Amino acid sequence: MSINKFPPKPKYDPDTGPVYLYGLHTVRAALDNPQRVKKALLATPNALNRLKETGAVADVRVEETTPKELDRLLGADAVHQGVALEVDPVSRFRLDDLKQPKLIVVLDQITDPHNVGAILRTACAFGAQAVVTTSRHSPRETGVMAKAASGALDLVPMVEVRNLGDALETLKARGVTVLGFDSEAPAPLRPRVGSGPLAIVLGAEGKGLRQRTRELCDEMVRLDMPGPIKSLNVSNAAAIALFAATAGNAG
Repeated sequence: MSINKFPPKPKYDPDTGPVYLYGLHTVRAALDNPQRVKKALLATPNALNRLKETGAVADVRVEETTPKELDRLLGADAVHQGVALEVDPVSRFRLDDLKQPKLIVVLDQITDPHNVGAILRTACAFGAQAVVTTSRHSPRETGVMAKAASGALDLVPMVEVRNLGDALETLKARGVTVLGFDSEAPAPLRPRVGSGPLAIVLGAEGKGLRQRTRELCDEMVRLDMPGPIKSLNVSNAAAIALFAATAGNAG
């Protein structure tokens, strides 16, 4: 495969521009995802060699670049490791695509891409089958989200729904227990015993779950913190929630 040189690309605008995934682990996961549409792989010679050590680099145009050019394209804060992949956003799934849901993470208007990416990574680690978001008030796929997800964006389906309340009612009708998290909930989170299907519902930091979302939850629980800090970042809360949801079934 030949490496081609191309003129510099316009500086990346994560709100309106093309989607660039960056970092060796994130790019490798995207290259290995057959459902991904890959447009161009921008790589330094060294980064390309490192990518080839982990698998094939096929069916994508490779453009030679430099760390300086990637800094200019992606921003100085992007930890790109010498590689960026221009892609189409990953295909979103529908709720009907989940045939036998067992563990699902539901996000009620969480808009920060770093948090959503971190939650995707945690959901993948705990074996969740999907992360459900709303069509509105959820982040566009960006390099920041993909980097925080550390490859999980190409491993865990993201289900997009128009109306979260209707989606929760659909899950409940299919036998899924809906567990909501709120700092003011009357009951503390306990390790869960049993293997019934479960949806864990998390709200945005500050405003939490919306009223209808809370009303549709079968149970509402809180995370008790014995220390002086009484709240956690929502992605950290997701990790604790998923651990408690799965600990009783370990082994």
